Amino acid sequence: MELSGTLEAKQIQQRTGFTITIANTPLNVQHLRTTLSTTSNDSSQPSIRLAELPFCGSDHGLPPHTENTESLSLQQFVTFFHASNSLQAPFHSLVSGIIEKEGRPPLCIISDVFFGWATEVAKSLGTANVTFTTGGAYGTAAYMSLWQNLPHRATESDYFAVPGFPDSCRFHITQLHQYLRVADGTDVWSRYFQPMLANSLKSSGWLCNTAEEIEPQGLEIFRNYVKLPVWTIGPLLPPALLNHSPSSGSIFGQRAWKVPGVSPEKCLEWLDKHPQSSVLYISFGSQNTISPSQMMELAMGLEDSGKPFIWVIRPPVGFDIKGEFRAEWLPEKFEQRMADRNQGLIVHNWAPQLEILSHKSTGVFLSHCGWNSVMESLCVGVPIIAWPLAAEQCYNSKMLVEDMGVAVELTRGLQGAVVRKEVKRVIELVMDSKGKAEEMKKKAAEIGEKIRDAMREEGSSLKAMDDFVSTMLSKRQGY
Repeated sequence: MELSGTLEAKQIQQRTGFTITIANTPLNVQHLRTTLSTTSNDSSQPSIRLAELPFCGSDHGLPPHTENTESLSLQQFVTFFHASNSLQAPFHSLVSGIIEKEGRPPLCIISDVFFGWATEVAKSLGTANVTFTTGGAYGTAAYMSLWQNLPHRATESDYFAVPGFPDSCRFHITQLHQYLRVADGTDVWSRYFQPMLANSLKSSGWLCNTAEEIEPQGLEIFRNYVKLPVWTIGPLLPPALLNHSPSSGSIFGQRAWKVPGVSPEKCLEWLDKHPQSSVLYISFGSQNTISPSQMMELAMGLEDSGKPFIWVIRPPVGFDIKGEFRAEWLPEKFEQRMADRNQGLIVHNWAPQLEILSHKSTGVFLSHCGWNSVMESLCVGVPIIAWPLAAEQCYNSKMLVEDMGVAVELTRGLQGAVVRKEVKRVIELVMDSKGKAEEMKKKAAEIGEKIRDAMREEGSSLKAMDDFVSTMLSKRQGY
Protein backbone atom coordinates (compact mmCIF):
# COMPACT_ATOMS: atom_id res chain seq x y z
CA MET A 1 0.00 0.00 0.00
CA GLU A 2 3.06 2.29 -0.05
CA LEU A 3 2.01 4.38 -3.08
CA SER A 4 -1.71 4.55 -2.26
CA GLY A 5 -1.10 5.18 1.44
CA THR A 6 1.30 8.08 0.93
CA LEU A 7 -0.89 9.67 -1.74
CA GLU A 8 -3.89 9.38 0.58
CA ALA A 9 -1.94 11.03 3.43
CA LYS A 10 -0.83 13.87 1.17
CA GLN A 11 -4.36 14.40 -0.11
CA ILE A 12 -5.85 14.60 3.40
CA GLN A 13 -3.10 16.91 4.64
CA GLN A 14 -3.33 19.26 1.65
CA ARG A 15 -7.11 19.59 1.96
CA THR A 16 -7.28 19.95 5.74
CA GLY A 17 -3.94 21.07 7.13
CA PHE A 18 -4.17 18.26 9.69
CA THR A 19 -1.07 16.58 11.03
CA ILE A 20 -0.90 13.01 9.73
CA THR A 21 1.11 10.24 11.39
CA ILE A 22 1.94 7.21 9.24
CA ALA A 23 2.86 4.20 11.38
CA ASN A 24 4.88 1.34 9.93
CA THR A 25 7.81 -0.91 10.76
CA PRO A 26 11.39 0.49 10.67
CA LEU A 27 12.53 -0.81 7.26
CA ASN A 28 9.23 0.19 5.65
CA VAL A 29 9.54 3.66 7.17
CA GLN A 30 12.93 3.96 5.45
CA HIS A 31 11.22 3.21 2.11
CA LEU A 32 8.43 5.65 2.87
CA ARG A 33 10.92 8.46 3.38
CA THR A 34 11.91 8.17 -0.29
CA THR A 35 8.31 8.45 -1.52
CA LEU A 36 6.97 11.02 0.91
CA SER A 37 7.97 14.66 1.29
CA THR A 38 7.49 15.85 4.84
CA THR A 39 8.27 19.49 4.18
CA SER A 40 6.29 22.17 5.97
CA ASN A 41 6.72 25.77 7.05
CA ASP A 42 8.22 24.49 10.29
CA SER A 43 10.65 21.70 9.49
CA SER A 44 10.79 20.68 13.14
CA GLN A 45 7.04 19.94 13.06
CA PRO A 46 6.36 18.21 9.73
CA SER A 47 2.73 17.93 8.73
CA ILE A 48 3.16 14.27 7.77
CA ARG A 49 5.12 12.30 10.35
CA LEU A 50 6.52 8.79 10.19
CA ALA A 51 6.39 6.59 13.29
CA GLU A 52 8.17 3.25 13.68
CA LEU A 53 6.47 0.19 15.16
CA PRO A 54 8.94 -2.44 16.43
CA PHE A 55 8.77 -5.73 14.55
CA CYS A 56 11.15 -8.71 14.45
CA GLY A 57 10.30 -11.18 11.72
CA SER A 58 12.61 -13.87 13.07
CA ASP A 59 10.47 -13.99 16.24
CA HIS A 60 7.69 -15.35 14.05
CA GLY A 61 9.62 -17.85 11.95
CA LEU A 62 10.39 -15.40 9.15
CA PRO A 63 13.81 -14.60 7.66
CA PRO A 64 15.72 -11.85 9.49
CA HIS A 65 14.87 -8.26 8.52
CA THR A 66 11.57 -9.27 6.93
CA GLU A 67 9.05 -6.43 7.13
CA ASN A 68 7.13 -6.85 3.88
CA THR A 69 6.33 -9.61 1.38
CA GLU A 70 8.79 -8.58 -1.34
CA SER A 71 11.40 -11.23 -0.54
CA LEU A 72 9.02 -13.94 0.68
CA SER A 73 7.80 -17.02 -1.13
CA LEU A 74 4.04 -17.42 -1.46
CA GLN A 75 4.12 -20.15 1.19
CA GLN A 76 5.57 -17.65 3.70
CA PHE A 77 2.91 -15.00 3.12
CA VAL A 78 0.45 -16.42 5.63
CA THR A 79 3.15 -16.59 8.32
CA PHE A 80 3.86 -12.93 7.67
CA PHE A 81 0.14 -12.07 7.84
CA HIS A 82 -0.26 -13.77 11.22
CA ALA A 83 2.92 -12.06 12.44
CA SER A 84 1.43 -8.65 11.64
CA ASN A 85 -0.99 -9.14 14.54
CA SER A 86 1.96 -8.46 16.84
CA LEU A 87 1.80 -4.80 15.76
CA GLN A 88 -1.41 -4.24 17.75
CA ALA A 89 0.30 -3.66 21.12
CA PRO A 90 2.99 -1.21 19.89
CA PHE A 91 0.38 0.63 17.83
CA HIS A 92 -1.80 0.99 20.93
CA SER A 93 1.23 2.44 22.76
CA LEU A 94 1.95 4.83 19.88
CA VAL A 95 -1.58 6.25 19.84
CA SER A 96 -1.61 6.44 23.65
CA GLY A 97 1.55 8.53 23.48
CA ILE A 98 0.00 10.85 20.90
CA ILE A 99 -3.05 11.31 23.16
CA GLU A 100 -0.86 12.08 26.15
CA LYS A 101 1.09 14.67 24.16
CA GLU A 102 -1.83 16.29 22.35
CA GLY A 103 -4.33 16.09 25.20
CA ARG A 104 -7.01 14.39 23.11
CA PRO A 105 -7.39 11.39 20.78
CA PRO A 106 -6.63 11.69 17.07
CA LEU A 107 -9.58 12.58 14.85
CA CYS A 108 -9.55 9.02 13.53
CA ILE A 109 -7.36 6.02 12.81
CA ILE A 110 -7.23 4.93 9.16
CA SER A 111 -6.12 1.31 8.91
CA ASP A 112 -5.54 -1.11 6.07
CA VAL A 113 -8.27 -3.73 5.67
CA PHE A 114 -5.82 -6.41 6.87
CA PHE A 115 -5.25 -4.63 10.20
CA GLY A 116 -8.74 -5.26 11.55
CA TRP A 117 -7.45 -5.08 15.12
CA ALA A 118 -7.16 -1.31 14.69
CA THR A 119 -10.92 -1.13 15.30
CA GLU A 120 -10.36 -2.47 18.83
CA VAL A 121 -7.47 -0.04 19.43
CA ALA A 122 -9.58 2.93 18.32
CA LYS A 123 -12.52 1.94 20.49
CA SER A 124 -10.34 1.47 23.58
CA LEU A 125 -8.76 4.91 23.10
CA GLY A 126 -11.91 6.88 22.37
CA THR A 127 -11.60 7.56 18.67
CA ALA A 128 -13.00 6.25 15.39
CA ASN A 129 -11.44 3.73 13.04
CA VAL A 130 -11.95 3.84 9.27
CA THR A 131 -10.87 0.96 7.08
CA PHE A 132 -8.89 1.70 3.90
CA THR A 133 -8.82 -0.66 0.94
CA THR A 134 -6.15 -0.06 -1.70
CA GLY A 135 -8.27 -2.02 -4.18
CA GLY A 136 -11.46 -1.21 -6.02
CA ALA A 137 -14.98 -1.80 -4.76
CA TYR A 138 -15.83 -4.85 -6.89
CA GLY A 139 -12.57 -6.66 -6.18
CA THR A 140 -12.64 -5.90 -2.45
CA ALA A 141 -16.27 -7.04 -2.10
CA ALA A 142 -15.52 -10.30 -3.91
CA TYR A 143 -12.37 -10.92 -1.88
CA MET A 144 -14.17 -10.37 1.42
CA SER A 145 -17.27 -12.39 0.58
CA LEU A 146 -15.31 -15.34 -0.78
CA TRP A 147 -13.05 -15.58 2.28
CA GLN A 148 -15.84 -15.03 4.78
CA ASN A 149 -18.38 -17.36 3.17
CA LEU A 150 -16.34 -19.90 1.14
CA PRO A 151 -19.34 -20.37 -1.20
CA HIS A 152 -17.47 -22.71 -3.56
CA ARG A 153 -17.50 -25.40 -0.86
CA ALA A 154 -21.30 -25.58 -0.94
CA THR A 155 -21.50 -26.83 -4.53
CA GLU A 156 -19.98 -29.45 -6.80
CA SER A 157 -20.26 -27.09 -9.77
CA ASP A 158 -17.29 -25.14 -11.09
CA TYR A 159 -19.59 -22.08 -11.28
CA PHE A 160 -21.15 -20.69 -8.13
CA ALA A 161 -22.92 -17.63 -6.69
CA VAL A 162 -21.14 -15.35 -4.24
CA PRO A 163 -23.09 -13.79 -1.33
CA GLY A 164 -23.63 -10.10 -1.93
CA PHE A 165 -23.36 -10.39 -5.73
CA PRO A 166 -26.31 -10.75 -8.14
CA ASP A 167 -27.21 -14.38 -8.72
CA SER A 168 -26.56 -13.89 -12.43
CA CYS A 169 -22.94 -12.91 -11.62
CA ARG A 170 -21.37 -16.35 -11.28
CA PHE A 171 -17.75 -16.93 -10.34
CA HIS A 172 -15.61 -19.86 -11.55
CA ILE A 173 -13.42 -22.06 -9.40
CA THR A 174 -10.35 -21.10 -11.48
CA GLN A 175 -10.82 -17.49 -10.34
CA LEU A 176 -9.92 -18.53 -6.80
CA HIS A 177 -6.32 -18.61 -5.61
CA GLN A 178 -5.10 -22.09 -4.72
CA TYR A 179 -5.19 -21.38 -0.96
CA LEU A 180 -8.75 -20.06 -1.11
CA ARG A 181 -9.83 -22.99 -3.28
CA VAL A 182 -8.92 -25.51 -0.55
CA ALA A 183 -9.82 -23.33 2.46
CA ASP A 184 -12.40 -24.81 4.85
CA GLY A 185 -12.51 -22.24 7.65
CA THR A 186 -10.05 -24.10 9.88
CA ASP A 187 -6.95 -23.73 7.71
CA VAL A 188 -4.17 -21.26 8.50
CA TRP A 189 -5.29 -18.78 5.81
CA SER A 190 -8.93 -18.74 6.97
CA ARG A 191 -7.84 -18.32 10.59
CA TYR A 192 -6.17 -15.08 9.60
CA PHE A 193 -8.52 -13.63 6.99
CA GLN A 194 -11.92 -14.39 8.52
CA PRO A 195 -11.48 -12.62 11.89
CA MET A 196 -9.44 -9.81 10.33
CA LEU A 197 -12.14 -9.02 7.78
CA ALA A 198 -14.88 -9.38 10.39
CA ASN A 199 -13.11 -6.82 12.58
CA SER A 200 -12.73 -4.41 9.66
CA LEU A 201 -16.50 -4.61 9.18
CA LYS A 202 -16.90 -3.20 12.71
CA SER A 203 -15.15 0.04 11.80
CA SER A 204 -16.92 3.40 11.34
CA GLY A 205 -16.71 3.29 7.56
CA TRP A 206 -14.51 2.57 4.57
CA LEU A 207 -12.24 4.58 2.30
CA CYS A 208 -12.13 2.95 -1.14
CA ASN A 209 -9.48 3.59 -3.79
CA THR A 210 -11.97 4.13 -6.61
CA ALA A 211 -14.46 6.68 -7.93
CA GLU A 212 -18.25 6.63 -8.15
CA GLU A 213 -18.19 6.93 -11.94
CA ILE A 214 -15.73 4.10 -12.58
CA GLU A 215 -17.50 1.08 -11.09
CA PRO A 216 -21.09 1.96 -10.09
CA GLN A 217 -22.21 -1.68 -9.92
CA GLY A 218 -19.18 -2.65 -7.86
CA LEU A 219 -19.85 0.16 -5.40
CA GLU A 220 -23.50 -0.85 -5.04
CA ILE A 221 -22.41 -4.40 -4.23
CA PHE A 222 -19.68 -3.20 -1.86
CA ARG A 223 -21.94 -0.83 0.05
CA ASN A 224 -24.64 -3.48 0.43
CA TYR A 225 -22.05 -5.94 1.70
CA VAL A 226 -20.24 -3.79 4.29
CA LYS A 227 -23.39 -1.90 5.38
CA LEU A 228 -21.23 1.07 6.40
CA PRO A 229 -20.47 4.50 4.91
CA VAL A 230 -18.11 4.20 1.93
CA TRP A 231 -16.13 7.20 0.71
CA THR A 232 -14.67 6.85 -2.78
CA ILE A 233 -11.46 8.89 -2.58
CA GLY A 234 -9.58 7.53 -5.60
CA PRO A 235 -8.08 6.41 -7.76
CA LEU A 236 -5.01 7.53 -5.82
CA LEU A 237 -2.59 8.14 -8.68
CA PRO A 238 0.36 10.52 -9.04
CA PRO A 239 -0.80 14.01 -10.06
CA ALA A 240 1.58 13.94 -13.03
CA LEU A 241 -0.35 11.00 -14.47
CA LEU A 242 -3.79 12.48 -13.76
CA ASN A 243 -2.80 15.72 -15.48
CA HIS A 244 -1.16 14.02 -18.45
CA SER A 245 -2.40 14.31 -22.01
CA PRO A 246 -1.09 12.30 -25.00
CA SER A 247 0.58 15.38 -26.47
CA SER A 248 2.30 16.51 -23.26
CA GLY A 249 5.38 14.30 -23.55
CA SER A 250 7.16 12.82 -20.55
CA ILE A 251 4.95 12.87 -17.47
CA PHE A 252 7.89 13.52 -15.18
CA GLY A 253 9.95 15.83 -17.38
CA GLN A 254 13.62 16.02 -16.53
CA ARG A 255 14.01 13.68 -13.59
CA ALA A 256 17.12 12.06 -12.15
CA TRP A 257 16.63 8.30 -12.15
CA LYS A 258 18.78 6.00 -10.07
CA VAL A 259 17.51 2.49 -10.71
CA PRO A 260 19.17 -0.75 -11.82
CA GLY A 261 18.74 -2.24 -15.27
CA VAL A 262 17.61 -0.51 -18.46
CA SER A 263 17.36 3.24 -17.96
CA PRO A 264 14.01 5.01 -18.36
CA GLU A 265 15.59 7.10 -21.08
CA LYS A 266 16.38 3.96 -23.10
CA CYS A 267 12.78 2.76 -22.74
CA LEU A 268 11.44 6.08 -23.99
CA GLU A 269 13.96 6.28 -26.83
CA TRP A 270 12.90 2.79 -27.92
CA LEU A 271 9.22 3.75 -27.78
CA ASP A 272 9.90 6.89 -29.82
CA LYS A 273 10.94 4.67 -32.73
CA HIS A 274 7.54 2.97 -32.98
CA PRO A 275 4.19 4.18 -34.34
CA GLN A 276 1.36 5.38 -32.14
CA SER A 277 -0.47 2.66 -30.14
CA SER A 278 1.69 -0.08 -31.69
CA VAL A 279 3.58 -1.38 -28.62
CA LEU A 280 2.49 -4.02 -26.12
CA TYR A 281 3.72 -3.41 -22.57
CA ILE A 282 4.07 -6.51 -20.34
CA SER A 283 4.50 -6.45 -16.57
CA PHE A 284 3.21 -8.66 -13.75
CA GLY A 285 3.87 -6.18 -10.94
CA SER A 286 6.69 -6.03 -8.43
CA GLN A 287 5.88 -9.26 -6.55
CA ASN A 288 4.51 -11.60 -9.21
CA THR A 289 6.01 -13.83 -11.84
CA ILE A 290 4.91 -16.77 -13.99
CA SER A 291 6.01 -20.38 -14.39
CA PRO A 292 8.95 -21.43 -16.60
CA SER A 293 6.67 -23.12 -19.15
CA GLN A 294 4.33 -20.12 -19.26
CA MET A 295 7.30 -17.80 -19.77
CA MET A 296 8.54 -19.89 -22.68
CA GLU A 297 5.13 -20.01 -24.40
CA LEU A 298 4.57 -16.28 -23.87
CA ALA A 299 7.95 -15.52 -25.48
CA MET A 300 7.22 -17.72 -28.50
CA GLY A 301 3.76 -16.22 -28.92
CA LEU A 302 5.20 -12.71 -28.75
CA GLU A 303 7.73 -13.53 -31.44
CA ASP A 304 5.09 -15.15 -33.64
CA SER A 305 2.82 -12.10 -33.36
CA GLY A 306 5.48 -9.79 -34.80
CA LYS A 307 4.14 -6.98 -32.59
CA PRO A 308 6.63 -4.69 -30.84
CA PHE A 309 6.73 -5.07 -27.08
CA ILE A 310 8.45 -4.04 -23.84
CA TRP A 311 8.58 -6.91 -21.35
CA VAL A 312 9.53 -6.35 -17.71
CA ILE A 313 10.86 -9.80 -16.94
CA ARG A 314 11.83 -11.54 -13.70
CA PRO A 315 12.94 -15.09 -12.88
CA PRO A 316 10.03 -17.55 -13.06
CA VAL A 317 8.29 -19.27 -10.15
CA GLY A 318 10.57 -21.66 -8.30
CA PHE A 319 13.57 -19.33 -8.53
CA ASP A 320 14.66 -16.25 -6.61
CA ILE A 321 12.53 -13.44 -8.08
CA LYS A 322 15.32 -10.98 -7.20
CA GLY A 323 18.05 -13.23 -8.61
CA GLU A 324 19.92 -13.25 -11.90
CA PHE A 325 17.93 -14.02 -15.02
CA ARG A 326 18.97 -17.08 -17.04
CA ALA A 327 18.81 -17.11 -20.82
CA GLU A 328 17.59 -20.74 -20.70
CA TRP A 329 14.19 -19.55 -19.43
CA LEU A 330 13.55 -18.04 -22.87
CA PRO A 331 13.81 -19.51 -26.39
CA GLU A 332 17.39 -19.76 -27.61
CA LYS A 333 18.84 -16.34 -28.47
CA PHE A 334 15.36 -14.81 -28.04
CA GLU A 335 16.52 -11.57 -26.43
CA GLN A 336 19.16 -11.02 -29.10
CA ARG A 337 16.70 -11.68 -31.96
CA MET A 338 14.17 -9.25 -30.50
CA ALA A 339 16.84 -6.57 -30.19
CA ASP A 340 18.19 -7.14 -33.71
CA ARG A 341 14.70 -6.86 -35.22
CA ASN A 342 13.74 -3.92 -32.99
CA GLN A 343 10.66 -5.98 -32.09
CA GLY A 344 11.15 -6.35 -28.37
CA LEU A 345 12.88 -4.60 -25.49
CA ILE A 346 13.49 -6.94 -22.56
CA VAL A 347 13.83 -5.04 -19.28
CA HIS A 348 15.07 -7.00 -16.28
CA ASN A 349 13.37 -6.44 -12.91
CA TRP A 350 12.13 -2.84 -13.20
CA ALA A 351 10.83 -0.35 -15.75
CA PRO A 352 9.29 3.15 -15.51
CA GLN A 353 5.69 1.95 -15.81
CA LEU A 354 3.98 5.34 -15.70
CA GLU A 355 6.31 6.71 -18.39
CA ILE A 356 5.71 3.68 -20.63
CA LEU A 357 1.92 3.58 -20.23
CA SER A 358 1.57 7.29 -20.93
CA HIS A 359 3.76 7.19 -24.04
CA LYS A 360 1.83 7.60 -27.30
CA SER A 361 3.38 4.43 -28.78
CA THR A 362 1.99 2.16 -26.05
CA GLY A 363 -1.26 0.57 -27.21
CA VAL A 364 -2.00 -2.34 -24.84
CA PHE A 365 -0.94 -3.52 -21.38
CA LEU A 366 -0.55 -7.24 -20.59
CA SER A 367 -1.09 -7.05 -16.84
CA HIS A 368 -1.58 -9.11 -13.67
CA CYS A 369 -4.53 -6.77 -12.96
CA GLY A 370 -3.34 -5.38 -9.65
CA TRP A 371 -5.63 -2.41 -8.95
CA ASN A 372 -2.94 0.29 -9.14
CA SER A 373 -1.71 -1.04 -12.49
CA VAL A 374 -5.28 -1.22 -13.81
CA MET A 375 -6.00 2.38 -12.82
CA GLU A 376 -2.67 3.61 -14.23
CA SER A 377 -3.45 1.95 -17.55
CA LEU A 378 -7.05 3.11 -17.85
CA CYS A 379 -6.17 6.64 -16.71
CA VAL A 380 -4.24 7.06 -19.98
CA GLY A 381 -6.77 5.07 -22.06
CA VAL A 382 -4.71 1.90 -22.55
CA PRO A 383 -6.79 -1.33 -22.74
CA ILE A 384 -5.63 -4.53 -21.06
CA ILE A 385 -4.77 -8.16 -21.76
CA ALA A 386 -5.53 -9.72 -18.39
CA TRP A 387 -3.45 -12.42 -16.75
CA PRO A 388 -4.48 -12.30 -13.06
CA LEU A 389 -2.19 -14.13 -10.66
CA ALA A 390 -3.09 -13.54 -6.98
CA ALA A 391 -5.09 -11.61 -4.36
CA GLU A 392 -8.19 -9.96 -5.89
CA GLN A 393 -6.72 -9.78 -9.38
CA CYS A 394 -9.07 -12.38 -10.90
CA TYR A 395 -12.07 -10.39 -9.67
CA ASN A 396 -10.62 -7.19 -11.13
CA SER A 397 -10.14 -9.04 -14.41
CA LYS A 398 -13.72 -10.31 -14.32
CA MET A 399 -15.03 -6.75 -13.96
CA LEU A 400 -12.70 -5.37 -16.65
CA VAL A 401 -13.88 -8.01 -19.14
CA GLU A 402 -17.57 -8.36 -18.29
CA ASP A 403 -18.60 -4.93 -16.99
CA MET A 404 -16.17 -2.42 -18.46
CA GLY A 405 -15.33 -4.10 -21.76
CA VAL A 406 -11.72 -2.86 -21.65
CA ALA A 407 -9.91 -6.19 -21.32
CA VAL A 408 -9.54 -9.68 -22.77
CA GLU A 409 -8.33 -12.44 -20.48
CA LEU A 410 -5.41 -14.54 -21.73
CA THR A 411 -5.31 -17.02 -18.83
CA ARG A 412 -5.56 -17.21 -15.02
CA GLY A 413 -2.92 -17.88 -12.43
CA LEU A 414 0.09 -20.17 -12.49
CA GLN A 415 -1.98 -23.22 -13.41
CA GLY A 416 -3.61 -21.53 -16.40
CA ALA A 417 -2.89 -22.95 -19.82
CA VAL A 418 -0.67 -20.78 -22.02
CA VAL A 419 0.17 -21.83 -25.59
CA ARG A 420 1.98 -19.76 -28.16
CA LYS A 421 -0.88 -19.88 -30.70
CA GLU A 422 -3.34 -18.44 -28.16
CA VAL A 423 -0.84 -15.77 -27.10
CA LYS A 424 -0.47 -14.74 -30.74
CA ARG A 425 -4.26 -14.76 -31.30
CA VAL A 426 -5.07 -12.62 -28.27
CA ILE A 427 -2.31 -10.11 -29.01
CA GLU A 428 -3.50 -9.72 -32.60
CA LEU A 429 -7.12 -9.40 -31.44
CA VAL A 430 -6.43 -6.63 -28.93
CA MET A 431 -3.88 -4.76 -31.06
CA ASP A 432 -6.00 -4.63 -34.19
CA SER A 433 -7.07 -1.21 -35.44
CA LYS A 434 -10.74 -2.12 -35.75
CA GLY A 435 -13.47 -4.37 -34.35
CA LYS A 436 -13.20 -5.42 -30.69
CA ALA A 437 -9.83 -3.71 -30.25
CA GLU A 438 -11.23 -0.39 -31.42
CA GLU A 439 -14.19 -0.70 -29.03
CA MET A 440 -11.90 -1.57 -26.09
CA LYS A 441 -9.70 1.43 -26.83
CA LYS A 442 -12.75 3.70 -26.95
CA LYS A 443 -14.10 2.41 -23.64
CA ALA A 444 -10.67 2.68 -21.98
CA ALA A 445 -10.43 6.31 -23.09
CA GLU A 446 -13.90 7.02 -21.67
CA ILE A 447 -12.95 5.52 -18.30
CA GLY A 448 -9.69 7.48 -18.35
CA GLU A 449 -11.68 10.69 -18.67
CA LYS A 450 -13.90 9.65 -15.76
CA ILE A 451 -10.83 8.96 -13.61
CA ARG A 452 -9.37 12.38 -14.33
CA ASP A 453 -12.73 14.12 -13.79
CA ALA A 454 -13.18 12.40 -10.42
CA MET A 455 -9.83 13.66 -9.17
CA ARG A 456 -10.25 17.26 -10.34
CA GLU A 457 -10.92 19.97 -7.76
CA GLU A 458 -14.71 19.73 -8.06
CA GLY A 459 -14.66 16.01 -8.82
CA SER A 460 -16.56 13.32 -6.96
CA SER A 461 -13.51 11.82 -5.25
CA LEU A 462 -12.26 15.07 -3.72
CA LYS A 463 -15.81 15.86 -2.60
CA ALA A 464 -15.91 12.41 -0.99
CA MET A 465 -12.69 13.18 0.85
CA ASP A 466 -14.17 16.43 2.16
CA ASP A 467 -17.33 14.60 3.25
CA PHE A 468 -15.25 11.98 5.04
CA VAL A 469 -13.38 14.65 7.01
CA SER A 470 -16.62 16.47 7.87
CA THR A 471 -18.15 13.21 9.10
CA MET A 472 -15.16 12.45 11.30
CA LEU A 473 -15.25 15.97 12.78
CA SER A 474 -18.92 15.55 13.63
CA LYS A 475 -18.22 12.12 15.16
CA ARG A 476 -15.53 13.58 17.39
CA GLN A 477 -18.21 15.53 19.22
CA GLY A 478 -19.81 12.23 20.19
CA TYR A 479 -16.70 10.83 21.87
